[in-house]
Amino acid sequence: MKLLHVVGARPNFPKLAPVYRAGQAANLAQVVVHTGQHYDELLSDSFFVELEIPRPDVNLEVGSETHAVQTARVMERVEPIVMREHPDWILVYGDVNSTVAAALVGAKLGVRIAHVEAGLRSHDRTMPEEINRIVTDRLADLLLTPSHDADAVLRAEGEPEEEIVFVGNVMIDTLLHCVPRARQSGFAERIGANGSTVVVTLHRPSNVDDPARLRAIGHALRHIAQERPVIFPAHPRTARRLAEMGVNLTPVRVLPPVSYLEMLSLLEGAYAVVTDSGGIQEETTVLGVPCLTVRENTERPITVSQGTNRLVPDPTLLPDLVRTLARPGLVVRPDGWDGKAAERIIQALLDRRASAARSAPPVA
Repeated sequence: MKLLHVVGARPNFPKLAPVYRAGQAANLAQVVVHTGQHYDELLSDSFFVELEIPRPDVNLEVGSETHAVQTARVMERVEPIVMREHPDWILVYGDVNSTVAAALVGAKLGVRIAHVEAGLRSHDRTMPEEINRIVTDRLADLLLTPSHDADAVLRAEGEPEEEIVFVGNVMIDTLLHCVPRARQSGFAERIGANGSTVVVTLHRPSNVDDPARLRAIGHALRHIAQERPVIFPAHPRTARRLAEMGVNLTPVRVLPPVSYLEMLSLLEGAYAVVTDSGGIQEETTVLGVPCLTVRENTERPITVSQGTNRLVPDPTLLPDLVRTLARPGLVVRPDGWDGKAAERIIQALLDRRASAARSAPPVA
């Protein structure tokens, strides 16, 4: 059996890594296609080294563009790869443009599609990622879910029960695999981060493209930084917006993008995290670090119900929330967030192969 993995943006790589390793353990043929949706070395290339994934077999180098252009470029460039490789399955991850583009190509070529992290919904169609999730799940033949609430979403949307397979959260596979090396890196200590530090990540257009909202967030972060250290590894796009809009964050410590292990080092030792990232909501849940998500909704509601994450639609509330924060002081492990999700993914693919073989007509 041959798997063709399609990845293209920073959130995809920690999901790919454990699945690729599990595929190796099962002696499956595997091809990795990196679309190049994120082309900054710190946003993609370093992940292959840190996460112990072989260099991609193909890099499509689509680069940054509008959603339409980027999606079209991925479709145009991935189609000949699929036709050449003849994979049994195309595995797509998460909710980025590369995900929906590869799913469209696979569906039109009649290649089976497995969606890792299926069934997540914010129920906010102003988010491009929500459109990608819905379309990908409609096209996929195998819906690999990270949590039981995602199963319920897919059933409510009418997906066939036999296509829905609860496997757990592959992001947590990678987190548990990498925490020891993140500790050994000593990155947090080298830059002076400690248990009183608030770590910030922001990149969503709803936060960084609106001048009034970005200034409100900046004002809140400055207030927090007057009481405790604030470290903000800024996505290149966010850094550009801060500069263009003249947002002064002093005394917040703004860093260039950091690698996966460096970010994990910061997160594990943080007092709290302020973010709009989906994956970080999950990582902080397992690490037992309070998370304040600067959004009106989340596609990871399990992190809110577990009590480690709080939605903060109004950024002016952030200073008071950080000041009065009650740290949970415990590690939360939802069902399937046990470091073995990738093994269950590969087993689900093998089960489909065995089922197909049983149902095939006898050879004359």
